[in-house]
Amino acid sequence: MLTRIMVRIISFFNQKGGVGKTTSAVNTGAYLRAFGKKVLIVDIDPQANATSGIGVNPRKVERSTYDVLMGRSAVRDAIRKTRTGGIDVLPATADLAGAAIELVAERGREFKLREALRAVTDDYDYIIIDSPPSLGLLTLNALTASHHIIIPVQCEYYSLEGLAQLMQTIEMINKNLRADVSVLGALLTMFDRKSRLNRAVENEIRWKFPGYVFEAVIPRNIGLAEAPSHGKTIFHYDPYSHGAKAYRKLAQEIIKLEGIKKAFIA
Repeated sequence: MLTRIMVRIISFFNQKGGVGKTTSAVNTGAYLRAFGKKVLIVDIDPQANATSGIGVNPRKVERSTYDVLMGRSAVRDAIRKTRTGGIDVLPATADLAGAAIELVAERGREFKLREALRAVTDDYDYIIIDSPPSLGLLTLNALTASHHIIIPVQCEYYSLEGLAQLMQTIEMINKNLRADVSVLGALLTMFDRKSRLNRAVENEIRWKFPGYVFEAVIPRNIGLAEAPSHGKTIFHYDPYSHGAKAYRKLAQEIIKLEGIKKAFIA
């Protein structure tokens, strides 16, 4: 029997690093919260940038995503309340780097996060997962736990080939792991409107992947680069910047899609 749930679990995923994945996860969560949604950010990247970027010091975390994956902590015990606009976070620590090795012999190792999050799906409207820039066991846990994926894509020509490969990767995961995750959209990041190359790449991506690219485009913006060093999202650091306006638009697009894409669990 299928039961409709209201929560949307969305992973920000790209196998390539440096494309604005963590920035997008944290700031999208901030604007969804600003629109009145209950938001949990799950950091499953050993670098713990989403954790520190939302104002939590990874070195002072007692329970983390690692403890949840290893069955050493209930997810509710590991979730931290933050001072950042009422957003909750399941923090990461460097210990996650060893989780992929420790989980290898575990049964159902690709679904540990999905099983853990079932306990809190009624508590949130959105669960945003920041995954590592690789296709390892941690990322597989993020993807199998998700209903949808947002793919941040830097505006450069190599992104065209990379985006096609990511689409194939997601199809493979759905087939081989019997997952049911869909691509909510590609998000163009680090966009310089003065760059002819950036504009050409944007047009090419929209032409080759119609219906899979968000209207919101994330610009290169000094505020977006500075905010994490203050442990703040762009909404709290520089809400009138071009970067803030772009993430506000993205959050609006995601909310609009609520009535179009339904999430179900068994």
